[in-house]
Amino acid sequence: MSRFAQVCAFAGLIAAGAATAQETAMAEDPYLWLEEVTGEKALEWVRAQNARTDAALASTPEFKRMEAGIREVLDSDAKIPVVQKIGDYYYNFWKDRHHERGVWRRTTLEEYRKPDPAWEVVLDLDALNRAEGENWVWHGADCLRPAYERCLIALSRGGADADVTREFDLRTRSWVEGGFFRPEAKGGLGWIDQDTVYVYTDFGDGSTTTSGYPRIVKRWRRGTPLEAAEVVYEGRPDDMYIAAFHDDTPGFERDFVSRTIAFYNDELYLVGKDGRLVKVDAPNSANKSVKRQWLTLELREPWTVGGRTYQAGSLLAARFDEFMAGKREFEVLFEPTERSSLASFTWTRSHLVLNVLEDVKNRLYVLTPGEGGWKREPFAGAPSFGTLSVAAVDSDESDAVWLTATDYLTPTTLSLATIGQAPEQLKAMPSFFDGSRHVIEQHFATSKDGTRVPYFLVRPKDLKLDGTAPTLLYGYGGFEISLTPSYSGGLGRAWLANGGVYAVANIRGGGEYGPRWHQAALKANRHKAYEDMAAVAQDLVKRRITSPRHLGVQGGSNGGLLTGNMLTQYPELFGAVVVQVPLLDMKRYNKLLAGASWMAEYGNPDTDDWEFIRTFSPYHLFDPAKEYPPVIFLTSTRDDRVHPGHARKMAAKMIDAGKDVTYYENIEGGHGGAANNAQAAHMQALAYTFLWQRLAK
Repeated sequence: MSRFAQVCAFAGLIAAGAATAQETAMAEDPYLWLEEVTGEKALEWVRAQNARTDAALASTPEFKRMEAGIREVLDSDAKIPVVQKIGDYYYNFWKDRHHERGVWRRTTLEEYRKPDPAWEVVLDLDALNRAEGENWVWHGADCLRPAYERCLIALSRGGADADVTREFDLRTRSWVEGGFFRPEAKGGLGWIDQDTVYVYTDFGDGSTTTSGYPRIVKRWRRGTPLEAAEVVYEGRPDDMYIAAFHDDTPGFERDFVSRTIAFYNDELYLVGKDGRLVKVDAPNSANKSVKRQWLTLELREPWTVGGRTYQAGSLLAARFDEFMAGKREFEVLFEPTERSSLASFTWTRSHLVLNVLEDVKNRLYVLTPGEGGWKREPFAGAPSFGTLSVAAVDSDESDAVWLTATDYLTPTTLSLATIGQAPEQLKAMPSFFDGSRHVIEQHFATSKDGTRVPYFLVRPKDLKLDGTAPTLLYGYGGFEISLTPSYSGGLGRAWLANGGVYAVANIRGGGEYGPRWHQAALKANRHKAYEDMAAVAQDLVKRRITSPRHLGVQGGSNGGLLTGNMLTQYPELFGAVVVQVPLLDMKRYNKLLAGASWMAEYGNPDTDDWEFIRTFSPYHLFDPAKEYPPVIFLTSTRDDRVHPGHARKMAAKMIDAGKDVTYYENIEGGHGGAANNAQAAHMQALAYTFLWQRLAK
């Protein structure tokens, strides 16, 4: 046989093998073709489902009114413009009915104090999109100090996680010709100085992790091709994300490399003047940060060091240079209790502000370092209600902070506070619905293993406890994310104002009680999050707030996995289920987009972990012989974090089994589901209309 014939025969064997493998996969999963994100057959199926959904839900005058009401909230000029201080100006990114994609604009503090500030537009994304024939979505800006004349602006096509970075001149408000440019990929650029940046991105074959994130970080000098950038650090293919950053704090300039191995598993390296990397020798599970002379460690596991054991959930502080020299003496700035956890902390010029959750209610404290140690005081003038958040205005220049307060019925307020002085309220969101007829309560349900699970309830004051109230239960339960009360004009108008009851479950897997609450529902213990959610649903019924036929459940992303499990494991508890941008096929989740980065949360289905993962994989738990409540799946074609194939395949499987399934896929939107206010209003109105139709009968 000739060499050519041998090559052809070998190629034929490869093709035959690939075909056989594909046929085997299709036999195991007949809906695999729906994973072809932009495949014509898949998109044809999507368009057909979208048309059916719009015909069933979006064609009535009631829907149009609801959609318009939500859109009015999203487009309102009366929303609080959240600002970031950059140099002498205060910058805000703003979207409304006149600016669908948004404008990046700035003002002065004097103007910002006014009810109607005068804004200077720096970059108009709608105009940019028209000029370039693109659909850019804003992903943020990094501006170089001290001059603040150049910025690195990240833009995403249609809202995907992948984006481009372009250099922008704030003086001329134009793109820098021949400036730094990072092609579309997951990753980023970060300033070192005016002529040097760190770049971590897709450099070609083998340069990304199995999760699709950067594996290599380089130092790139102006005027040189990206290919000539100098490698600073290379991670492993099974790492999650590699990055580097320059700390430009005056007097404490340093460079760091961050190696994220998995969620809550990372290493931090100090880059020496000689380019040598020195590891910050703290536990991988700890959240490590450096500010001026201080190293802070937020522990997620107990740590024994220097003859002492510090408990998980604690916040420790040490002098950074002394720590790097080998000294292991710490100040304990926070220790958790059974009822409290650290939500966040922020530095000002002279203080550290702690934001503590006590039974999912915020409390603020001010810590001040001094010769005799750290002094702790309550935050003067902090509101006593609702969810509080604090962020430094300029941590290197002042002790001023932005203070926001909100709850389910009280519109968000924004105050400017200097530590030790009474806050000055600058802005207040208007009321988009009448919240005076409702009340907020906190209750505790008892989960299957006896754990007390808190949840918030928003109900009409005159609610009759007869089990007939249409009730929407929301949850997330993953990645140590806490759900605290917040104001939503859209929810208020579309649900509460019409008599609906709203509940939010603080189930395990979240961060409401710190790392222990999260870790209690990892991997083989994932079922505890779902048992918690079911317990809250049962408690709502027990209290006669509602009954299963009038109870709906909603969640997105990891919360979509949660509601997928409510659908398949607890169908008798619900009258309707909303599943948004979800994970559902847990056998293949680690092979789809960023899925491999979540194995620390769920486990690896390619190992023996599958034995427990299969117990919470809705795609595999579905039984065509069982009865299920009506369900709506909402996702986005452009979601490059959680693959739309999850929702597509589950919906198709259930539709073919004759179940009550509604499906809608936004063609843009990324993981957020929508790329602009019009799309967001439409998708929200679809969900609420679906719920009203099913639960108010």
